[in-house]
Order: sequence, then C-alpha cells, then structure tokens
Amino acid sequence: MLKALLLTMLTLALVKSQDTEETITYTQCTDGYEWDPVRQQCKDIDECDIVPDACKGGMKCVNHYGGYLCLPKTAQIIVNNEQPQQETPAAEATSGATTGGVAASSMAASGVLPGGGFVASAAAVAGPEVQTGRNNFVIRRNPADLQRIPSNPAHRIQCAAGYEQSEHNVCQDIDECAAGTHNCRADQVCVNLRGSFACQCPPGYQKRGDQCVDIDECTIPPYCHQRCVNTPGSFYCQCSPGFQLAANNYTCVDINECDASNQCAQQCYNILGSFICQCNQGYELSSDRLNCEDIDECRTSSYLCQYQCVNEPGKFSCMCPQGYQVVRSRTCQDINECETTNECREDEMCWNYHGGFRCYPRNPCQDPYILTSENRCVCPVSSAMCRDLPQSIVYKYMSIRSDRSVPSDIFQIQATTIYANTINTFRIKSGNENGEFYLRQTSPVSAMLVLVKSLSGPREYIVDLEMLTVNSIGTFRTSSVLRLTIIVGPFSF
Repeated sequence: MLKALLLTMLTLALVKSQDTEETITYTQCTDGYEWDPVRQQCKDIDECDIVPDACKGGMKCVNHYGGYLCLPKTAQIIVNNEQPQQETPAAEATSGATTGGVAASSMAASGVLPGGGFVASAAAVAGPEVQTGRNNFVIRRNPADLQRIPSNPAHRIQCAAGYEQSEHNVCQDIDECAAGTHNCRADQVCVNLRGSFACQCPPGYQKRGDQCVDIDECTIPPYCHQRCVNTPGSFYCQCSPGFQLAANNYTCVDINECDASNQCAQQCYNILGSFICQCNQGYELSSDRLNCEDIDECRTSSYLCQYQCVNEPGKFSCMCPQGYQVVRSRTCQDINECETTNECREDEMCWNYHGGFRCYPRNPCQDPYILTSENRCVCPVSSAMCRDLPQSIVYKYMSIRSDRSVPSDIFQIQATTIYANTINTFRIKSGNENGEFYLRQTSPVSAMLVLVKSLSGPREYIVDLEMLTVNSIGTFRTSSVLRLTIIVGPFSF
C-alpha cells in the first residue's frame, strides 16, 4: 500500500514538472543586459565590443556587469580567479559582490561608473527569479533547466524583442540597420546592437535634442597651428601667407620663397613668413620691392668726377677731356704728349702745357740776333742794327690753368750778370695791353710777374719783360728782354 502511494506521488510530481517546463515567460532585461535564448536568462552585454569609441581621451574600456569602466591605460586590473565564475543567485547578487569580476565591481551599487559607463543593479544578474526595473516581468524557471534548449525543431520558440528564430531554433539578433526597420533620422547613423539598435550622429556632429548639429572644431583649440576653417562635419587647417601646411596637416612651416619661387631681381633673403629683396651696389629697389633700378650716381652729386661723370648700369665712371687721363678713378691729369706722342720736327722742340703741347723752333733767333745758347739770342755789338735793340732776348715758356685765382705770382725774372755801380729797373714792354699782368720788383736784380686778372683758356699770351741797366753816372745803358710765352689751359685742372 505504501509502495503504491509513493508511486502515485512520483507520477504527479513528474506531471507537474512537465507543466512547469513548458510554461516559459520571456521578458526584456535591464540596461546593460540582454536575453540569452540559449541559457534562457539575462546576460551581460560587452559594451566595449559593440559601442564604437566607448571611452574618450585615451582611456581604455573594461567591460563590467551591466556596464563598463573607462580607466587610464596605465591602470592595473586585478581579476579574482580563486573561485570559478558561476551564475550568482539573486540573493547573493543584491550584495554587490561578484566573483571573477574586476576589482572595481564594488562600485556597481552606485549604478554609474567613471568615463560615462553604466552598470545595472546587482539584482540584474540572472537567477531563479529576477524582477526587471522596467516592465516588472517575472521569469520562473527551474535553476536546473537553465541550460536546456528545446530539442524539437518543430517546436516554435518565442524570442525577445529584437531577436528572431533561426534555422537551428536559436534566437538570433535582428540587424535593424540592415533590414531598414530602424527609425533613425536621415542625418543620423544606425548602429546595430544585440536585440536593438542605436541612432548616432556621424563623426563631426553632436546630438542636440533629436537633431545632429555640426561640431565647430575651431572653437576647441588647439586643432590648428595658425588658422582653422570649420566645415560641416569636419574642419581643415590653413596657414598664413608665407607658411605652408606640414605633412601632419596641422603645423605650419615657413616657406623659403628664395628657393621655391624667387621673385627678387637680384638678391633674396628669406625671413619667417616672408622674404625681402635687396639690390647689388649701384642699384636700388623699385616701388614693387622686387625689381632693381639703376642708381644714377651722376645725378646725386656733382663732385664725383673732376671733369665728367658717365652713368653705367650699376656703377659710374669718370671721363677726362682730350689731353688728360683719369687717375685715382676720378681725377684728371695732364698727358705729357712730348713724352708719349711727340709729333714735332727735328728743328722744333716740343713743349707740353695743360691739355696739349706746342712745337717751337729750336732756334728762335731772328736777324740780327744769333743763338748763343739754348733759347738765348744775342745781338752783336759790332752790328749797327743792334744799336737800338735789346742786347739779348731770352725765350721762356710756361703754362697756367684756366680761371686761376688772382692775384697770383706766376713768374720771376732775375738778372744773370751784375755790374758794379749800376741800377736795374724792370717793366712789361709788351703783351699787357688789357692789364692782365703786373711786374713787381722784388730786389735790385729781380722782379715778379703777377697775374691780376683771371684768364680763361685755351689762349696764348706773349709777354716781353724788360730789364734796363744804367750806371750811376749815366754813361752806360743797356737792356735785355725775357720773352715769356704763357699758355692758358682749357680747364681749371
């Protein structure tokens, strides 16, 4: 009887167990978890795997129950592996302690982690009975049957929202982005998630309300080295004139205009962000600051050359008139033609003057005078013609520059023979009709010819200077003449 009673109770228990197995209620999971149709429970979502660029600023993403952590790359993560990972009953999960998780799992109670990650409450860990925070759906399962999968292919299973049954009777994620069943705006990008999808703004945009608005990167320095130009969804860098973008499209480097496109006519000097042109000696920059114009040095000063200044490209030169040569680049010096190009005959002597030369007879004496020495003519006492003529005539030559300052001593006459008890007087006998000269006696036997009027050449003057000699008692009288040829040069040098 007892045996029959036990068999009846066992049969009822099996029937009740089968009823419980077929009664499955599916529900949504809290944030950070998704429904696992295989294990028939909520499981953690690996946000680090599915959320694009989950952590900013060089932080690294660490998945955690119901959320994720953004930690510095240098942070050390200590995993407790002393006990094998296993499903935590709901009673234990409420305490916030987890095994096999990161050391920071104690922060799960707050619900918010640094870096913008979130974790669900510890109650979100699946157990025999879990109550979600949204729809208050309750799943009742036998803990021993959590891993079971319906083995009958013909048996239709009910999948959670965002999932569909596959050929193998497994709930698989629906890609709403590929299927076009999402409701993202035209200015948004659809990102598929497990069991759902997300609408995100494209790079360079940020969400403001329901709209994606452009991010003005130029207001967030230091994107660009010099100039930032914002564009829809992006930006680009520009450089100031004289600079160019480096390979990183951010830094501006100086352009060496002297190497790249030398616009200077002569000399180019590169400076930071620009360049300057300079000219060679004898040139000056034109108004465009690029080309060079010749400097007319002859215009700038009238004292560069003694005679004539000739402008040349980048320089100048001095010229001298005929009969002169340039010395020390600017000064004119008389050429002694008697030493270089003597064109006088044999019976003539060459005499050089400022700016030219003359040929004079070697024997200037005229009858009744006879030549006694070089340039000295004497009239013989025996000749009756010499009675009223000067006893001797001496020929001398001199040259003076044009426009010589006056008064000026130019020539000295002196007696060569001195007689006792005689008196010498000096006078200008001829050649001073216009009063250009004056003869001043300087001693009993000498006198000085003085220029009292400025003379301009070229011109020739022949002046006879006479010395009269008379004895003290008046019984002796004689005279001698110095015939001085004065040539005034054509220039004042």
